[in-house]
Amino acid sequence: MMAIKIVTDSSVELTPQEIQQYDIRVVPLNITIDGKNYVDGRDITKSEFMTKMAAAKALPSTSQPSIGDFLNVYDELGRAGNQILAIHMTEGLSGTVNAARQASVISTSDVTVVDSGFIDRGLSFQVLAAAKMAQEDAAMADILARITEIKAHTKLYVAVSTLANLVKGGRVSRGAGLVSSFLNIKVVLELADGKLEPIVKGRGQKTLTKFVDSQVTALSQMPHVAGVGIPYAGDRAFAEQIGQDIHAVVPNAPILVSPTSPIVATHTGPGAFAIIYYTD
Repeated sequence: MMAIKIVTDSSVELTPQEIQQYDIRVVPLNITIDGKNYVDGRDITKSEFMTKMAAAKALPSTSQPSIGDFLNVYDELGRAGNQILAIHMTEGLSGTVNAARQASVISTSDVTVVDSGFIDRGLSFQVLAAAKMAQEDAAMADILARITEIKAHTKLYVAVSTLANLVKGGRVSRGAGLVSSFLNIKVVLELADGKLEPIVKGRGQKTLTKFVDSQVTALSQMPHVAGVGIPYAGDRAFAEQIGQDIHAVVPNAPILVSPTSPIVATHTGPGAFAIIYYTD
């Protein structure tokens, strides 16, 4: 039987240990800061990116891997006799999954491409489940059924201190952005069906604190929380506090509190954080 190898992109939030243990291949996106190009994760670290973004004259931009980048990975894995399952961030936020699809058509390897519908740790939940099942020699159909199930039970909320970056990057409408630039408005958005929709708006930090409290309460009442991610852009202490509060109500769920990728931080801006989880 052919082995199944898992491929994803660098918007994913995985620990180095997870990548190594489950033999996951991460294809990097590209970042441009004031005209200088960086390969995500190779030329620039997460903390370096936050420093450079703060000092940049213009908003950094991100670009998806080229079709050739994907093709090289697919051909290499295929030559070794593997099937490939490529799971990527939502098409609603990036053309990455489309580049992966185009490469899969050109490649002579057996490649299946999936739009996770999510990003960051929401993407990781599917990638990790797929990689674990692949190591246990599960069939492709069973892996696909499992990640479809995880996708249906995943929630992703992102809180931003300013909508400026999301508006400039075209990820939310200008109408929603203008409001927050005039007042000290904090916004919580939900990523659902590939779109970021504002669900909470309010003035000051208490808006975000109240939202976190409501999420902690909601999680405490859920029957089986299988995983939680608290990615953040900048404010580590606040993110770690959220992680502790959630751990207190769902002590058995694995929780990862980590700085988000430059791919995500570019669009959320500094001070953002997310609460991402799935239930079984």
